[in-house]
Amino acid sequence: MIQQTPRTTTSRMPKRTQYDEELVNSILDEALFCTISYSVDNQPYSIPTAFVRKGDRLYIHGSVGSHFLRGIESGIPVCISVMLTDALVVAKSAFHHSVNYRSVIIFSNVIKHENFEEKASFFKELTEKIVPNSWDYLRPMKASEVNKTTLLSFQISEASARMRTGMPNDDEADKELPIWSGIIPIPCKRLTPLADENSLNIPLPEHLNYSS
Repeated sequence: MIQQTPRTTTSRMPKRTQYDEELVNSILDEALFCTISYSVDNQPYSIPTAFVRKGDRLYIHGSVGSHFLRGIESGIPVCISVMLTDALVVAKSAFHHSVNYRSVIIFSNVIKHENFEEKASFFKELTEKIVPNSWDYLRPMKASEVNKTTLLSFQISEASARMRTGMPNDDEADKELPIWSGIIPIPCKRLTPLADENSLNIPLPEHLNYSS
């Protein structure tokens, strides 16, 4: 359950911030990557990484030797951010240019998962999120590959969603100026895959045929 706290309460344009669990989850499920920020010995770090949401938790993974994962697996506080950009907002003045976006901020602490089956299940869910319908097509994952991986998760409770939609908010005095204003949509879409040298003679599988 999403809880509003002092850390997730915004002071500027608070109407853009929401604490709706369904909205937060929808943004997390659409986004492929997040950025995890933390501090160790007063040194700040910020790491982008792929993730998947399952229930009320956000899961990430990495090598067991990862300096990043070792830095946060003790349970230190982290801040997780996600942003989806929907359009560039072009106003009649540079001051009112903006971006239409959907974002999520989460404050949490990590939990490390050691169970083999749980880690294996995560790999399937992440793979299916990044490349839908691909898991059964691929070579099965080896036990050694699962064992070489660290799985961490974060509770999604102290979180907020923030978004902007719509057209520019020009000054009233500028609205009649002969200057074009509006939005430039910048959708995120998958294009036709390009084969590497080992797959030039292999037909493109149906799950990668994004033109169909």
